[in-house]
Amino acid sequence: MALPKQSDTWVVDSFNGFDSLQLQKGVDIPNLGDFDCLIQVQAVSLNYRDLIIPKGMYPFPLTLPRVPCSDGAGIVLATGPRVTQFRRGDRVCTLFNQTHQSNPITESAFKSGLGGVLDGTLRKYAVLPEYGLVTSPTNLNPLEASTLTCAPLTAWNALYGLMPLKAGDTVLTQGTGGVSLAAIQFAVAAGATVIATTSSESKADKLKKMGAHHVINYKTTPNWGELAKSYSPGKRGVDHVVEVGGPGTMAQSLQAVRKEGVITIIGFLGGTGGKGENEPSILDPLVQVCTVRGILVGSRQQMEDMVRAIEVNNIRPVVDEKVFGFEQAKEAYQFQWEQKHFGKVVIKVED
Repeated sequence: MALPKQSDTWVVDSFNGFDSLQLQKGVDIPNLGDFDCLIQVQAVSLNYRDLIIPKGMYPFPLTLPRVPCSDGAGIVLATGPRVTQFRRGDRVCTLFNQTHQSNPITESAFKSGLGGVLDGTLRKYAVLPEYGLVTSPTNLNPLEASTLTCAPLTAWNALYGLMPLKAGDTVLTQGTGGVSLAAIQFAVAAGATVIATTSSESKADKLKKMGAHHVINYKTTPNWGELAKSYSPGKRGVDHVVEVGGPGTMAQSLQAVRKEGVITIIGFLGGTGGKGENEPSILDPLVQVCTVRGILVGSRQQMEDMVRAIEVNNIRPVVDEKVFGFEQAKEAYQFQWEQKHFGKVVIKVED
């Protein structure tokens, strides 16, 4: 079978909101390098990062024009002559930071993000280096596998990157975004107690069905940090906090965490701060005697560990029931921006 020479490709060309997304037909596919793989992209999932890039709100390295999105799953169609890890027909997922092979992250790896500094996955075919790919879990379909690149890997790094999660630990998650849902799944599989926050009773029911032991409505219980702490063994505080809200929720996370516990900051859904009098100061982690760490997704080594855990525990990522077609990318962006989803929003690329 002849290999494709061109690809339909979405491109972000400005910071004019979702109108910055342009579909380009028949873009030439570059030649394979010695260590490259030609991938037929089957599915792409969206992250909050993807939504704020065309809005000019992304605070990390970025250049335009750029093929958007970091997350993707597909099939290897061809390999360069010196590729050793993959062959034609292999099912693969993309690695977020292409050169982040193991920890700690380096400055160059920090600047190798798909959909930011490097062209991403929202296209029908892509040429990517073998070191920027990971074998897909055998128990997942392409829609599910397409979600692993960013959110689940970030959750895995949060729970295992510094103080590895163990049975009997307590984990606090926030909301129903991709990272939080993945953290719940990983924590339940590890035998940990999960305390989750959300804004509605309908979402609370879904979190309980996923295995969350305690669910707190943060709208009706604004001081949810103390309540979360009370749910921990001996009311000592939780071991791991997966902090997605940023400055707006950090004060409550600090109330919930135990002495020598870990708060991992992975996002800023509540804004970047600087306006609230009640925002915690830099000295609050000292007062609480805890570790606050920021992470940027995770390494290839961590992703391989995560894939093995997904297979062993038959973990299935939560995908929103509404799946979009390739030419509906703008609609998918808007759907997630309006927070109509539960789980990952996925764009099915293949016909």
